Amino acid sequence: MEIIDRILSIQLPPHKSAFLWGPRKVGKSHWIKHQLKDIVLIDFLKTDVFADFISRPALLRERYATTNQLIIIDEVQMVPEILNEVHWLIENCGTSFLLTGSSPRKLRKKHANLLGGRAWRYNMTPLSYIEIKDFDIEQVVCTGLLPPHLLSSDPIQDLRAYVADYLKEEIAAEAVVQNIPAFAEFLRIAAITSGEMLNYTNVAAETGVSAKVVRSYFQILEDTLLGFRLSPWRKSNTRRLIETEKFYLFDIGVANYLARRKPLYGSREFGKSFEHFILMELKAYQAYKNPELQLSYWRTSSGMEVDFILGDMQLALEIKASQKIHEKHTKGLNALLQDQKVARAIIVSFEKEPKILNSKIECLHWEIFLQMLWNNEFEL
Repeated sequence: MEIIDRILSIQLPPHKSAFLWGPRKVGKSHWIKHQLKDIVLIDFLKTDVFADFISRPALLRERYATTNQLIIIDEVQMVPEILNEVHWLIENCGTSFLLTGSSPRKLRKKHANLLGGRAWRYNMTPLSYIEIKDFDIEQVVCTGLLPPHLLSSDPIQDLRAYVADYLKEEIAAEAVVQNIPAFAEFLRIAAITSGEMLNYTNVAAETGVSAKVVRSYFQILEDTLLGFRLSPWRKSNTRRLIETEKFYLFDIGVANYLARRKPLYGSREFGKSFEHFILMELKAYQAYKNPELQLSYWRTSSGMEVDFILGDMQLALEIKASQKIHEKHTKGLNALLQDQKVARAIIVSFEKEPKILNSKIECLHWEIFLQMLWNNEFEL
């Protein structure tokens, strides 16, 4: 496989600034180096640069008060106090900044100046289907979509190093948690239960800490951009709905490594990872094309479920890693259609030829669906 141009596009008007957030190794620094010209780059991963600014944030003002170039501050969360200087330069000099980071947690923890709406917000996700040439779904479902892992000759080693660096640099070094072994075990359980409804008590029992601590652990994953919640659809006139959120890790490969599974094609694990892959495509579409798009899932108290709802029922999706779709696969969507007015109901699968079941449920091959999604053929 080969990576082609990333979808992310940042066009800042004069005197405008922005944050660019994304998990570690998602490709932010690479994108900056290849997409932005005539810039000032301040990289806090360089120890000498970090040492200069952590001891004297005012250097930013002293050095760049008269520049007309876009100033990039990479890994801005490493020096939270720099944001006061950024604020001053925006207000008094009309300076433009692009501030990148992988952990908003550090800024919130320090009560850092988040610029009060003076900066736009962008998010970079792992790679998406349309950013990859010669896409291999079986490889992607195993190794995930972080660029260095996808292109690696030994992705397992890279995934192992990624998790170790996260525990060392994000968790242990910042003393976020006192019990690193318990947190490491929590990561494993969070990966195994990724895509399931949140149950703090069950996870706590498996991890060996209290439910309150588990709640804080999930918050750490969100704050370091390693996971996100999927909210349930809550509006119904005829059915009692589940109101429990689901939690997903941000990358299929990381989830599989932590859960110690290898999802072979045709297995239950493959189906779970394939569903996760489609969700990550929806998250990428949301980040790059429609930030206001609402993503949710629908589930009744009796167990009827539809995997993903987009917008205000503009699109209802059921994800099946099957080559043949039958009536039995339509139960969840049929129940939803009886309860809600749905613009389009689609089963996304491996069946090659499109078809329609029950006169209203479309069946699309996953590649056809993704091409239609990225071509904006759905009214979202």
